[in-house]
Amino acid sequence: MTDLHRTDAAHVDPAAVLARPSAAIDCGWGRLLFGQTFEDMRELAEAMRGERPDRRDIAVYIRDPHVALAAAPQEMFLDPSHTYRLDLARYAKSERAHHGFDVRRLDSRADADSVNRIYAARGMVPVPPEFFWARRDSRAIIHLVAEDDVTGAIVGTVTGVDHARAFNDPEKGSSLWCLAVDPQATQPGVGEALVRALAELFQARGAVFMDLSVMHDNEHAIALYEKLGFERLHVFTLKRKNPINEKLFAGPGPEEELNPYARIITNEARRRGIDVEVTDAEGGFFRLTYGGRSVHCREALCELTSGVAVSICDDKAVTRRIVARAGVVVPEQIGTDAPADDEAALAEFLNAHGSVVVKPARGEQGRGVAVGVETMEDLRAAIAVAREQCERVLVEQKVAGEDLRLVVIDFRLVAAAVRRPARVVGDGERTIRELIERQSRRRMAATGGESRIPLDGETERCVTKAGYALDDVAPDGTEIVVRRTANLHTGGTIHDVTAHVHPRLVEAAVRAARAIDIPVVGIDFMVPSPYEPTYAFIEANERPGLANHEPQPTAERFVDLLFPLSIPAAVRQAHSFERRD
Repeated sequence: MTDLHRTDAAHVDPAAVLARPSAAIDCGWGRLLFGQTFEDMRELAEAMRGERPDRRDIAVYIRDPHVALAAAPQEMFLDPSHTYRLDLARYAKSERAHHGFDVRRLDSRADADSVNRIYAARGMVPVPPEFFWARRDSRAIIHLVAEDDVTGAIVGTVTGVDHARAFNDPEKGSSLWCLAVDPQATQPGVGEALVRALAELFQARGAVFMDLSVMHDNEHAIALYEKLGFERLHVFTLKRKNPINEKLFAGPGPEEELNPYARIITNEARRRGIDVEVTDAEGGFFRLTYGGRSVHCREALCELTSGVAVSICDDKAVTRRIVARAGVVVPEQIGTDAPADDEAALAEFLNAHGSVVVKPARGEQGRGVAVGVETMEDLRAAIAVAREQCERVLVEQKVAGEDLRLVVIDFRLVAAAVRRPARVVGDGERTIRELIERQSRRRMAATGGESRIPLDGETERCVTKAGYALDDVAPDGTEIVVRRTANLHTGGTIHDVTAHVHPRLVEAAVRAARAIDIPVVGIDFMVPSPYEPTYAFIEANERPGLANHEPQPTAERFVDLLFPLSIPAAVRQAHSFERRD
C-alpha cells in the first residue's frame, strides 16, 4: 500500500500499525471499507457480502485489485472511477469569495430532507434522514451544506470522512464523498466552495491529505478538482454487483441511448422484470412487454392515449375550448376568432391587457413562445418568431403568477411542481452573457443535455427589460430573469410542491384530464401560489416529462398504469383501498 499512502514523510505499511483492522464506516448510503486495513482479500469479499438492500458499499484503497476480484469474481467489480488526492500541506485558500450562499454543517432534519432531495435529483442513493440527525455531532463523518442567502434553500452538499477518527489512520488522511449541487441552483461556484470548505476543515484538524473518487468520464468535475490542485492517484476501488451499480459492470444497454424522459420509464420497467425493446432511441420510442401484454411508447406517450386526445392537446386553441366547456378557468385569447395579424385587433387586445403571451397554436418545449410582450413592436416580432413553429399564432392574456405543472396519471395527481424561468445571479465580475453560458452548461450537465438557456432574441429582450445588455456586468447578488417561459428545455427549473398544492388546483387538473379523456397528461396552470385555489389554464401536454420530478414516483405510476399486474400485491391492495375510499 506504499504507493497509495506515499507522503513526504516515512514510507510505512499502514496495516502493520492500524489500531482498527478490517475497518469500515457506515455513511448512510452504504459503507466505506478501507482496503488497506484488510489482511486477506477473502475477508474483504466476505465483508462486501454484508451489503444491505438498496445500499451501495464501496471498498477503497485496494492494494491488489486482481487478487480481490479473484476472491469473488461473480460478486464484485472494478469501479470505473479515478482517485484524486489534494495535498493539504500545500493547499492554499482562495482569495475570491463566493456569492449568494453560505457553507455550514448540516444541523436539522429539514437539512437532511433537502440533501436527499438533491441526491434524488442527481440519481444518488438516498440516506435515511435519521442517519444524518443521529450523526450530526460526529467527528468521523462531516456533512456540509450550502444554504442560499435569500431563500434559505439548501443548494449543495458534501460529505467528508476523517480517517484518523474513523479507523485511527496513522497517515492522518481524509476523503470527500457525495459532492452534489442542486441542478437548479443559480449561484456559480457552489461545488468549489463545498470542496474548499471541507479541505480547510480537514486542514485545520491536521489532516495530511484529502482524497476523492470521480467517474472517469466526468470531465467537468475532474477539471474542477485539477484546478483546485488535486492530483491523480493510480489506486483502485471495488463495488459489489447490485441493481444500483448494474450499468457500471454490465455495460450500457440499448436504453442508455434514450433521453432522460424515456430512460426513467425503461429503468423502472427493467427493475420490475418488464422487457424493454428500444425501437428508435433518437425519437424516444420503446416497447414494453410483460407476460402477454405489449405496449409501444414514446416517452410518456403510450398506446393507451387515443389519437383524438393527442389531436386535442396538439392544438392549443382546441384544448382551451374543450377544458373551458368542462368548467376549467382559461385566460382570454385571440388568434382564432380574430386573425393574429389584424393590427387593430392586436392593438385593442394589448391595450386591454397591458401584457400578453404569444405562442404558436401547435408546438412544444417552449419553442416560439414569448411571455410579457408589452409593445406593438415586440408583439409583431414575437408573432414572426412564433410563425416559424406554426403558421397559426395565438395571442393570450398574460396571467401573473407562477407556472405550475401537474402530472396526472390515470386521472390522479402524481406530481405537482412550480416551474420557474431561467435566471442568473450577478457576481460583479462576469458579464451576463458569461453567467448565462455557465448556467446553461450546469443545466445541460444536470439534465443529460435536455435543458439549456438559448442566447437568442427572447433572452436578449428579457435582459434588456431588466435594464442590462448581455455584455454588461451585473452587481454582486443581482438576480436577472433571462427567460420568461419556464420550460425545462429553455433552462427553466422545477420545484416540487406535491405535498402542499391546493386541492382545488388538483381538482381542476383532473377535470381537464377527464375533459380531454387522456390517461397521462401534464396540465399547466398559472397560479399566484400553488397553495391558493386561484388559477388559469395554459395548456395540456400529452407527452409530459416524467424526469426531474424527484422524489415523486412518476415513472412508477406510469408503469403501474401500463402493467397493473407488475405492481407488488401489497401495493395493489393499498391502491384498491385508496380507490374505494
